[in-house]
Amino acid sequence: MEYISSLIQELNIEAVFLSLSRIVIILIAALILGRFIRLALIRLENRLVLKSKKEGLPPTETEKRAETLVKLLRQGLFIFIWLIVLLIVLRELDFDIAPILAGAGVLGLAVGFGAQNLIRDVISGFFIIMENQVRIGDVAIINGTGGLVEELNFRTIVLRDLQGTVHVFPNGTINTLSNMTSHWSAYVFDLAVAYKEDTDKVVEIIEQVGQDMHDDQYFGPLLQEKIEIFGVDRFDDSGVIIRGRIKTKPIRQWEVGRQFLRRIKKAFDREGIEIPFPHRSIYFGSSSKPFDVQMIEKMQNRTSVPDNTES
Repeated sequence: MEYISSLIQELNIEAVFLSLSRIVIILIAALILGRFIRLALIRLENRLVLKSKKEGLPPTETEKRAETLVKLLRQGLFIFIWLIVLLIVLRELDFDIAPILAGAGVLGLAVGFGAQNLIRDVISGFFIIMENQVRIGDVAIINGTGGLVEELNFRTIVLRDLQGTVHVFPNGTINTLSNMTSHWSAYVFDLAVAYKEDTDKVVEIIEQVGQDMHDDQYFGPLLQEKIEIFGVDRFDDSGVIIRGRIKTKPIRQWEVGRQFLRRIKKAFDREGIEIPFPHRSIYFGSSSKPFDVQMIEKMQNRTSVPDNTES
């Protein structure tokens, strides 16, 4: 009892009261600051959503992107604020925070060396999401591998290709990223016709097929513009190549392209336009003649043999 009484007598009640008062003020200030940060982040999120909607992005993906960015900023800011508050409170309680800071620095350095790939992935993921380079539901080509974006977070991007294979890419290892469905997509076609065909007539038929698709109740709304025909692109081995492009809504280019080719085949058949294909002659070496020449000679020999049955 005497020891406890001596401790109480040694305590400076006024100093303790002042320290507790400062701690309470610090905590209240931290709460107020956190409230202002929360309101500011809500306004930032609303602005991001509004901006993305003006750009014509899907509402669900817009909200998800804004929510992800704001969530990261909120977590980072609140962790930073409360760490500062903790150090200030410990200082008010007469704790020596120098060893804590030194230990935190050494620990941070060790973690930084050990987790540098993780930190690189997170930073890269933050800028990928912030710059809206790719979204969930897009078709993208990452490091030469294409697929549908199924997951997008701060560490990895997950693609699923046409065969159903799932590819996981750490964001820090992404060297090339090509988004095939950003804002609009396009189906580029190369149509081959025989050399004997009138290319102007062929172009008119292609334009008519494109107009029919534009007037279609289902496929018309999927098109962004009327069909673009660039003209004769090159002379191939078997025919003349006519190139063009159909601009569509995002990720609908393959559906539109398949329907376009189906209608082109029917239109060419109806108009008698020949679609060329490679021809091959079989040759067995210098000791034998080509196969078609041998068949012709055999037919000639059969017709030249006299019929002696009547004699």
